[in-house]
Amino acid sequence: MDIDAFVAAHRGEWTRLEQLVRRAGRPRRLAEAEVAEIVSLYQRTATHLSIVQTRSPDPQLVGRLSRLVAQSRSVVAGSHAPAWRQVVVFATTTFPAVVYRTRGWWIGAAIGSLLVALALGIWIDTHPGVQRSLLPPDEVRQLVNSDFAHYYREHPAHDFAAQVWTNNAWVSAQVLVGGLTLGIFTLFALFDNASNLGVIGGYMVAAGRASEFFGLIMPHGLLELTAVFIAAGAGLKLGWTIIDPGPRSRPQALAEEGRSTVTIAIGLVAVLAVSGAIEAFVTPSSLPTWSRVGIGVVVEIAFLGYIAILGRRAVRAGETGDLEVGLRGDVAPVAG
Repeated sequence: MDIDAFVAAHRGEWTRLEQLVRRAGRPRRLAEAEVAEIVSLYQRTATHLSIVQTRSPDPQLVGRLSRLVAQSRSVVAGSHAPAWRQVVVFATTTFPAVVYRTRGWWIGAAIGSLLVALALGIWIDTHPGVQRSLLPPDEVRQLVNSDFAHYYREHPAHDFAAQVWTNNAWVSAQVLVGGLTLGIFTLFALFDNASNLGVIGGYMVAAGRASEFFGLIMPHGLLELTAVFIAAGAGLKLGWTIIDPGPRSRPQALAEEGRSTVTIAIGLVAVLAVSGAIEAFVTPSSLPTWSRVGIGVVVEIAFLGYIAILGRRAVRAGETGDLEVGLRGDVAPVAG
């Protein structure tokens, strides 16, 4: 094959394809006819590359056509964002948007749970007869004098962090999936969690160990409970969607809320990992109580600020936390 004649015959097509590829970076400057033209030229240039590679493998020409085919393929097929960029978008836009959008549900879950815990704690603290009826005196002494504090120190920190993360992830998964029971199981799990907190707190306060209780609970508990409340809020919203899908069809509403729920579940993996690390390394540490509690408060404020600022911004920009349109699955037209 005469390589010079081949280049002379097709140089114009390659040059034109290069021009279109450069302009494709600015979609508003590509007309509909130019989009069709770039597809046609891409296919022909790919054929030219194959011919050159098999009949006259000129290194410079092969290199030029290979780059051109690769560039035009990205334009025709659509380029995919790097994985790291998808992670950044998820962390800065998708996750905070869906948490912010469901804030009414998880704030409600938080208020209700904390009121239940507070009421139970006060009831137990102020009623010695109730204390004796729930647990024998020797078990109460064991709880307040050793078991509660020992729980945070009985295992190596890294093992304890993994154990805590697994347990919290399980609790969050329960309240999330509980939405499929119309939110009934979610409410039950929330009540159970609040009851445990209130009962233990009541016994500790009644024994004069309030500072120890809050000093061990607050460093990690603020973020941990917030994560559980967010999961519960998503579960309750999912359950209510089953009851009242609004203007959407029930399958469509469930699909949309289900995808948003998965987004929350994925994001909470990281949140619970942070709270687990605090519970394993900060809560049982030798730092003074004010320092340990201060770390928990700072982390909690930072997380809520992250949701409020980035979440509000993303929601105002139209972000819902759902998948991109092309990833939501195919929809078949139906009659009626």
